[in-house]
Amino acid sequence: MTLKTTTRLDARALADIVLRPIVTEKATIQLEDNKYVFDVVPSATKPDIKAAIEQLFSVKVVKVNTHNPPQKSRRIGKFAGRRAQRKRAIVTLAEGDSIVLFPEV
Repeated sequence: MTLKTTTRLDARALADIVLRPIVTEKATIQLEDNKYVFDVVPSATKPDIKAAIEQLFSVKVVKVNTHNPPQKSRRIGKFAGRRAQRKRAIVTLAEGDSIVLFPEV
């Protein structure tokens, strides 16, 4: 039995799902396990994220893990507020695939 992945977005809208790659110490360590971390729009689902990464970078995605970090409170003078909500996606690629985050100049 084969599973068919369906997305609710067209090909042009998939590029808008991935906001930016995350380059932190923890994310850099995960590169050794062929895992890449991205900020994505909060309404994105795992099949949407998988389709977007496969289309943007021409790689095979094996697994997608997501989590919503808590919003942090910020104060500027007398005005208090919160940071914008975001969703993080940890994408595991197939053996042999990779994404170039730091291109050679």
